[in-house]
Formats: sequence, structure tokens, C-alpha cells
Amino acid sequence: MFDYAIMLSLMVIARRARCLFVLFALSALGTVSGCKMLIGGLTSSLAEDLAASILNSPDVDTVREGIPAYIIMLDSFLRRSPEDTTLLLTAAELNGAFSTFTEGDRAKVLTSRARDFALRAACAENDAFCSLPDMPFDAYEAVLVDTDEKDIALLYEVGVAWTGWLQANSDDWNAIAQLGRVRALMTRVIELDETHDDGGGHLYLGGLETVLPAAMGGNPEKGRGHFEAALSYSGDTFLMTKVIFAQQYARLVFDQELHDRLLNEVLAADPVVPGNTLINTYAQRQAALLLAESVDYF
Repeated sequence: MFDYAIMLSLMVIARRARCLFVLFALSALGTVSGCKMLIGGLTSSLAEDLAASILNSPDVDTVREGIPAYIIMLDSFLRRSPEDTTLLLTAAELNGAFSTFTEGDRAKVLTSRARDFALRAACAENDAFCSLPDMPFDAYEAVLVDTDEKDIALLYEVGVAWTGWLQANSDDWNAIAQLGRVRALMTRVIELDETHDDGGGHLYLGGLETVLPAAMGGNPEKGRGHFEAALSYSGDTFLMTKVIFAQQYARLVFDQELHDRLLNEVLAADPVVPGNTLINTYAQRQAALLLAESVDYF
């Protein structure tokens, strides 16, 4: 499974921490009707403190171990509000996040749930987004062309969940056949705003273009361009970009010099960056593992 999905798992918890805290605090009262309404109340200070603590924590394992409790909690909320877009997207993100720490059939189940939640959210938000995986491709492209800036965040969330599902089902050519749809979706995201999520659209497109070698239909050099574009937005503040660049591109084209340079830059960097400390700490852990394998791999 590609490590840019693990990067997502850490970003998810940080991004949704405020919402999840509010949901958890009010669940006993039976008053949950969507985080957007709740966070307008009196809980913002504690929620923001929790989010900041997660974002700036170097303890990856503790954060990871907390995900299943949130998944179960969200399942209960969705029984009451099955069409709440915010809850659906949060459930999609957390199921996708936890899937990165699993393998085999369990990963397939979790990513399938994530994808289904994201697609349900898209359909609930806009009727035109219903049946995205199944509509004829020309109709699918027409739907994407008709999107605008207000759709960026939703499109991105769907693309992320869909990518995770592709990763878990990379042994299934029926799943791989949907790669073109995900690529088109993420391409539309960067057409609308390539800076969204610090260039996250470029990061995912880089991964999608390097799923396969050139001989099998991949486009490694186009992928490199996307990775470099992502770096132009994140630089040394978001170290996971370099880790993914090294693993997805440098290993694919057997460029050991680039591989080792990127990973050594990650290890030499200061991981403590407000808002990114958790992710950067994990990136350094991954960089050390990849470097240890470098001689044998190349």
C-alpha cells in the first residue's frame, strides 16, 4: 500500500479533531445533527486545544490507536443521520485512515466503506455526483467540467477515498480500470485550485501516475512533475512529500541518487513544524526504513 495513504491517515485526525471532539462530547445528549452546526456553540476552545495537541504530537502510535473508537462512534451517528454530508465525509476519512494500518481483506473492507461513504456524501450534496463510478465516461467528464470552486473540497475528499480503495484492490483489474476516473477527478481539483491542501492534488496525482511502470501504462515522468509541484507548495514544512516522491518515483525508475538524497533531506530536517509535527515525525520514521533498504533494493 502506498505511503501517501498513511500520510492521509495522520492528516485526517488532525483536520477532523475539532469536529470529532464536539461529536463525542455531545453524543450522550442525543443532539448530534452535523458538526457544522455544533461547532458554532460553546465547545470551540477545548476542541481547538485537542486538534492542536494532535497536530503537534510526535506520538504517532497513540493517535493511530485512537482511530477505531472514532469509527464506531461515527457509525452510531450515521444511523440517526444517514445523509449528513459532514458525518459521511468524516466516516470516509477515518475508515480510509485506519485502513492504512491494516492489510489484505480488512484493508479492502475499510477502503470500500471509505469510498462508499465519500460517494454517498457527494450524491447527498449534488444529484449530478450520484453514480460517479458507473456512469459512462463521457458523462463523467461532463460532470467534472461543470464543477467550480465551491466543489473543490468535496471532489478532493472523494478522490482521496477512491484512491485508497484502488490501493487496497490493486490486485483487481476491475478496480484498476477505474484509475482513469480518479485521475480525471484529481486533475479537475488542481485545475480549479492547485494550492488546495498545500498541493495535495499534485501529491495524489504523482502517486496515481506512478502506480504502474511506463511499460504497463504508467507515466513516471509526469508523476515526477506532480511531486515537484507538490514540493513547491509544501517545501520542508511537510516532509512526507519527499518520502512519497522517493518511494513512488525514485524506486520505480531506479534512481538511487534521488531516492537517497530526498530521504536524507527528510532525516536532516527539523520535524517540529506547527501543524505538521505528527506527520513529519512519521515521515522521518518511514524515511529511515526506506534508506535502510536502499542498498538491497537498488
